[in-house]
Amino acid sequence: MKKTLVSMILVGGKGTRLKEITKDTAKPAVSFGAKYRMIDFTLSNIANSNIDVVGLITQYEPFELMSYIGRGASWDLDVLDGGIFFLTPYAKNGNILWQRGTAHAVKQYFNFIREYDAEYVLILSGDQIYKMDYRDLLKHHCQHNAMITIAATPVDIAEASRFGIVETDSFEQMIGFEEKPVHPKSNLASMGAYIFNADILEKRLADTDAKESVDFGQDIIPKCLADGDVISVYQHHGYWRDIGTVESLYRANMDMLDDPNFLDLNKRDHLPVYSKSLNLPPHIVTETGLVQNSCIADGCLISGTVWHSTIGYQTIIMNGAEVRDSVVLPNVVISENVHLQNVVVNKDLTIPKNYRLLSQKIVVLDSTNIRKLGEIDE
Repeated sequence: MKKTLVSMILVGGKGTRLKEITKDTAKPAVSFGAKYRMIDFTLSNIANSNIDVVGLITQYEPFELMSYIGRGASWDLDVLDGGIFFLTPYAKNGNILWQRGTAHAVKQYFNFIREYDAEYVLILSGDQIYKMDYRDLLKHHCQHNAMITIAATPVDIAEASRFGIVETDSFEQMIGFEEKPVHPKSNLASMGAYIFNADILEKRLADTDAKESVDFGQDIIPKCLADGDVISVYQHHGYWRDIGTVESLYRANMDMLDDPNFLDLNKRDHLPVYSKSLNLPPHIVTETGLVQNSCIADGCLISGTVWHSTIGYQTIIMNGAEVRDSVVLPNVVISENVHLQNVVVNKDLTIPKNYRLLSQKIVVLDSTNIRKLGEIDE
């Protein structure tokens, strides 16, 4: 079955910098903005780009993510001649083929790409918050006669060392690339979104057989650049945030609260973001409850005060509790007279009565540190 383009989404990393939040949850399955999960944004971009063959390369704690996505019906990706396919580690010749980097992960499943006889391969991450029509990315790739096209976006120079940093000429062709440089030469960061000509990708992956670790940013892109492959750079100028740390997860939630037009989430006429409905009842704010400048998901019961915070689904905030400048993940119970500020509350946590944590920096609160970080007023 011939397809012009096949997409591959990398969702298998551990996400250790998100600490206990990803202890038993794949990073793309983490809640965002009360209603969404991070994977919603990538899957919605794919659906809005009319791409109908999607390989999700999983490895770490895949069950919750796979259960959430299912056949992809919530994103209109449950099609007969394509759809979503979960590509999980498998045994071959008695050995389990674990992933040894982003590029190695794609290499393991290249037969999936061959099956669709794709001309182009779109490689994406499942843990970023942004909107993009990937048809524009493909159009740019073809117009520039590129072998590889990298999507890139300007970032704050203070954060540039977290990313692969790109240098371009006046023709939007890459002339320099450094992965997480200590002293960045520009603030143009790779988004980890690539289009490869399928034959070029297969050739470059075949050249990595002896390597212990094979990563696009560390290995493939620098090798392609050194060997003279034509690499074009497509600049994305809209909102984009890579959710790699607790701080970035928190900041993205605050960005949503601070901008009433954040990613045009309240508009349905341009690249809408879809999410799976959990069929929960609407949230309720009781007569003692007060909510300001916040986002409250379905199934919540609010009897306390919530200010400038996102509250995940099926959370209970009891009378006298105050939650400020915080991100509360789903299924949390915040008991009477609890006070929280600058806190990311992990899912499924019960916070005892009279607990207080008014933090000066962003912290994750979970069952392993609840006694250490805060205190209970007697």
